Amino acid sequence: MAIKVGIVGARGLSTVKGFQAMEDVEVTALCDLDEELVREQSRRLGIPRTFRVYEDMLETDIDAVVVATPMQLHVPQTIAALHAGKHVLSEVTAGVTMDELWWLIETVEATGKVYMMAENYCYIPENQLIRNMVELGLFGEVYFGEGEYLHDCKKLAYGYNRASNHPSASRPSWRKYWQYGKRGNFYPTHSLGPVMQWFKGDRIKAVSTMATGWHTAPEFRQEDTSITLVQLASGKLIKLRFDSISNRPHNLAYYTLQGTKGCYEAPRGLGDQHKIWLTSMDESTDSARWRPLSDFYDYLPDRYKNATEEQKAAGHWGGDFFIVQDFIEAVKGNKPPAIDVYDACEWTAVAFLSELSVMNGGRVMEMPDFRNSRSYRDQIIKL
Repeated sequence: MAIKVGIVGARGLSTVKGFQAMEDVEVTALCDLDEELVREQSRRLGIPRTFRVYEDMLETDIDAVVVATPMQLHVPQTIAALHAGKHVLSEVTAGVTMDELWWLIETVEATGKVYMMAENYCYIPENQLIRNMVELGLFGEVYFGEGEYLHDCKKLAYGYNRASNHPSASRPSWRKYWQYGKRGNFYPTHSLGPVMQWFKGDRIKAVSTMATGWHTAPEFRQEDTSITLVQLASGKLIKLRFDSISNRPHNLAYYTLQGTKGCYEAPRGLGDQHKIWLTSMDESTDSARWRPLSDFYDYLPDRYKNATEEQKAAGHWGGDFFIVQDFIEAVKGNKPPAIDVYDACEWTAVAFLSELSVMNGGRVMEMPDFRNSRSYRDQIIKL
C-alpha cells in the first residue's frame, strides 16, 4: 500500500518531484489559503485533492505532511499534524522562537511520529562527498569549518511573490517581519547544517554574533552582514556569514573545511570550482596546490553515483529526491530521520542566540542541550 502525502503550502513544492519519482508514494493532497493557486498547482502536478483549511486535510487518510508554509507556521502546523497521527517533513527553519523548539521536541517525543527537517543543502552532492571523505578519515581530525549564505532577498519582503500589478504587490509579506524584522542570522541552517554533519557526534556549545550595522537598506531591522562564531562542545569552531541585504551577486552555498590532513573550499564564482588539498598530495605546504574536487567523485555515496535522470530532475542535483527518500525510509521504520528533531532545533536555535548576542555586543550565548534536557531548568537561556 502506497504512503499518502499531503503538502501544506502551494509555493513550497520542492519535494513533489521527489515523491512522484518513488513507486510506493503518492502525493494525494495540497493545501493553501490561496484557492486559485492551489487549484492551479494541483492541476499542473496531478495532485487529486485540494484544501483551503489545513485541519480538513489532516482529517483525511494521508500518512504524512510536508510543511512548506512561511516560517512562523512551521511549528503550529507540525504540532497539529503530529497530534493527528501524521509524520512530518518540515521546511527550514524548524521554528521562530526558542519556546516553539521545546514544544516541538515535546510533541515529537509524546506522539512517537517521525519528524525530519528538510534541510536540502545537506544533500548537495559535494557536501555529501565531503561528508563521506571526512568519515573515511581523509581529512584527519577536522577542527574548523565555514558556511556562508549570501542572497539578496530584499524584494521578497513585499508582495507575496505576486506580479507587480497585483493589488498585494506593495504589501509587506511575512518575510518583512519574521526575516527582515529580525537581527542576527535568522536563517542559519543552509550554511550550518552541512558543516555540522562533517562534525558528526559533536554539538553546539556556544554562539557569538557581531554585525555591520545598517548601510544598504536601513528600513529593515536586519543588518547588512552578520558573522556568527559557533563553538562546539569539543572546542572546535565554525564560522558563519549571513547576508540577505547587500547588493551583490548571490553566493548561496559556500563552505570550507580544515583538518589535520587536508582542507576543502567551495567555489566563490567567476569560474572557480570546488577544490581540495590533502597532505599526501605534495611534499610540504610550501609546494602545495589545490586539486579539483571532481577528481574525487569516486567518494560520492553510491546512490548519488547511480542516480537516475528522474531522480536528478527532482531538484538540487538529486538532493531533493534523496531527502524525500530518507524521510520515507524513516516513515517505514527502516532508518532514523536523517535530520531529526534535535538537530533541527539546535541548528535553528543558532538564529535566536545570534539575535540575543548581536544585541548584546557579541556576547557569547550558551546553547541548551536539546537532546539531553531533563527539566525546565535545562531550558533557560542565560545572559
